[in-house]
Amino acid sequence: MVQSKEKHSKINSSPRVVVIGGGTGSFSVLSGLKKYPLDLTAIISMADNGGSTGVLREEFGILPPGDIRRALVALSEAGESLLSQLFTYRFSQGSLKGHSCGNLLLTALTEMRGGDFGMAVRDMEKILAVKGKVVPVTLMETNLYAELENGEVIAGETSIDIPQHDGHLKITKAYLQPACSINPRAQEAIQKADLIVIGPGDLYTSIIPNLLVKGVPEAIKKNLGTKVYVSNLMTKFGETNGFKGKDFVSEIEKYLGNNILDIVIFNNNYPDKERIREYEKEEAQFVSWESGNFQKSKFKIQDEDLLRKSGFIRHDPVKISRALWRILNS
Repeated sequence: MVQSKEKHSKINSSPRVVVIGGGTGSFSVLSGLKKYPLDLTAIISMADNGGSTGVLREEFGILPPGDIRRALVALSEAGESLLSQLFTYRFSQGSLKGHSCGNLLLTALTEMRGGDFGMAVRDMEKILAVKGKVVPVTLMETNLYAELENGEVIAGETSIDIPQHDGHLKITKAYLQPACSINPRAQEAIQKADLIVIGPGDLYTSIIPNLLVKGVPEAIKKNLGTKVYVSNLMTKFGETNGFKGKDFVSEIEKYLGNNILDIVIFNNNYPDKERIREYEKEEAQFVSWESGNFQKSKFKIQDEDLLRKSGFIRHDPVKISRALWRILNS
C-alpha cells in the first residue's frame, strides 16, 4: 500500500506522514505518532471562529490560531516544561479571561512578522521544539457555512459545532466563503506523503473544512501513498445525529471523491454504560459500523481497539499510532 522501503532509503530516511484535521482528534493522532521515526506534517483546518480564536480574528484580523496551537502542543517535544505549560495556560479572569496564552503569542508573532501567520507558526515550531511541521491548510481568510435540509444556512464554525439551530436537522452541504486555495506548503506535503491520515475529528468543523479548500482533494487524489480515514468514536448533536460509520465515510467521499481512501479504521471497543451516559444526555451516540452500499469503494475496513481506557471517550494516542505504524510498514 505504501511506497517501497527502498524508495524511502534513497529519498528520505523517515517515512513521510501527513495528518489532516484539527481539534482533539488530531491532537490524539499527532501526540502518538511523534514517538515514531517519522517525517510528520499536521495540516490544520483554518475556519474556527469561536472563543479566544474568534475574538483575536475579529480584533487583529489574523488567521484562527486555536487548532494550530493544539497541533503545536501535540507535536512539541518540550513535554511538561514551563514553556509548554505557559503556551497552554488559559486566563481565568479580567480582560484576558478565556484567552489562551498560546493564542496570544501566535497573534504577537504574526504582528512581528508583518502579518505573516505562516511564518509565525514556523517560529513557534522552533520555540516549542516541535517534531515535524504544523501547516495551516490555507493562508487565506475564510469562513465556514453549512446548509441544512430545510434550506437554512448556518454561518460560522461555532454555530455548527455548538448548534444555534434545530440540531435534529441534517447538514446537506458545507462550503467556505470566500473560496480559498491550498497553502503551497500543505500541497507539497500532501503530494510527497507516504501515508495520509484523515481524521478523527468533528466531521463538518474539523475534517471537511480542509477538503473544501481548493487544491486539497486534487493533491490527495494525485498522491501515490496510502490514504487512511480514522473514524470518530462518538456522534455529535447538531452535526452528525444518528450517523453510523458508513455515514461519516459517505460525507467525506462527497467532498474528497470516491475510491480515494485505501483504509478506514473503525473502533471495535464499546465504552461501558457509565462512561457513555453523560454523552447520551447531549444526544451523542457511539459510532457503530454499518457497511451500507460500498461495493464500488475500494477501501479496506480495519477493526481496531482505539478507545482510551478511562475518562472522556477519546482515541488513545498509543493505540491509534500503533495501528497507523503497522499500516505504514505493511
